[in-house]
Amino acid sequence: MSPFEANEFGTPLEAGERADLLPTHVTVRSELNELEADNIIDAEQWAFRRRRVILSERFLLQLHQRMFGRVWAWAGAYRKTQRNLGVDWRNIQTGVHDLLADAEYWIEHSTYSRDECVIRFHHRLVVIHPFVNGNGRHSRLMADLIAHQLGEPRFSWGGRENRGATGELRETYIRALQSADRQDYAPLLAFARS
Repeated sequence: MSPFEANEFGTPLEAGERADLLPTHVTVRSELNELEADNIIDAEQWAFRRRRVILSERFLLQLHQRMFGRVWAWAGAYRKTQRNLGVDWRNIQTGVHDLLADAEYWIEHSTYSRDECVIRFHHRLVVIHPFVNGNGRHSRLMADLIAHQLGEPRFSWGGRENRGATGELRETYIRALQSADRQDYAPLLAFARS
């Protein structure tokens, strides 16, 4: 399968975005997946190594750059194209700013349980869909980092690591996100800790 063939596991890339693939030797999806996975492992190690200010736009962008920067030229930059999901690209920065402020408030005032604060953050970041690709993986790692800083364990995300899910596991995750779209966070909370 070509690394750019449409599939059910990620956001379709436009021609200009596909041209930003940095490793020129990639010819099949499995090679692309492996490069991204290796990049993400390094980013996780970097992110968990020491305490950081996580609820900041600077860190949010830096983490995406660390997760995908050896693979994609657009890593760490907000998308500048419309998608079939996510906010209008011109509203991304405002949406992220509002989300970060809300999350700080939720945590500081114990508006929800720690897990629910983090899961609500994760969901809203997915809804904003700030990047060309990697939004789910990025938002799950952000959630894990916030939980860690709050003294909670990382989420299991259905028993799979942060690098994405396929098949039935992904369908369960998508259904849980759709429930959260309707303000029912229980399925997403359950999935995250399952």
